Amino acid sequence: MKPHPPQLSGILLFDKPQGITSHDAVEILRRKLNFKKIGHAGTLDPMATGLLVMLLGPATKYQARLQGCVKTYKGAIKLGVETDTWDAEGKVLKETPVEGITADKIKSVVGFFTGKVIQQVPPFSAVRYKGKHLYKLARKNAAVPIVRREVNIKWNRCAFKNPVIDFEVECSGGTYVRALAYEMGRMLGTGGHLNELRRLSVNRWKVDGALKPDALVKMTVEAVKGRIAEVPPDLIT
Repeated sequence: MKPHPPQLSGILLFDKPQGITSHDAVEILRRKLNFKKIGHAGTLDPMATGLLVMLLGPATKYQARLQGCVKTYKGAIKLGVETDTWDAEGKVLKETPVEGITADKIKSVVGFFTGKVIQQVPPFSAVRYKGKHLYKLARKNAAVPIVRREVNIKWNRCAFKNPVIDFEVECSGGTYVRALAYEMGRMLGTGGHLNELRRLSVNRWKVDGALKPDALVKMTVEAVKGRIAEVPPDLIT
């Protein structure tokens, strides 16, 4: 009888490209390693790019804990256009001229979205309400209940060049940056949506050095396995 191969376990850093889901990214790694038990520590929407922390084998049991880690994003909010998904992939619902908006006005509004913030969960999201995903209700044009959650937001950068706000934020797990864009647009009176998003870090892990799809495809299986690292003990104890 042949001995069972050693179980893969640990984390692998992946730089997700635009246009694929987080599940698609997991499937790329599953096919490469011929290994099914793979998850990730926090979803990125198809529009978003950046760091996806992949969890393999027994390390998947830490998924819920690692999803709650602090994350850093950079991106762009476009004022004057509201969409149903609150990002650039959605259907345009309303357009408003962006007039009289200054950097000082943006700065004052940012103050309302700093520290502990109660934000509305986007209707097109996987959050459940009474057992049903909100996005399934939204797709049926059914009434979507308003769900709110407390998050924590710290702004590292914010610059305004009409009609776009370029930003970098650190935020707690579970934060919807789409909601930040939507709610800031509402407060400014222009409406707005998330136009670009890139995840720069998850806890101590950074996107710099994360495997890109093309590199992953070209690497040997053994080389990919060599990139798998242990989950730091201080994050799981």
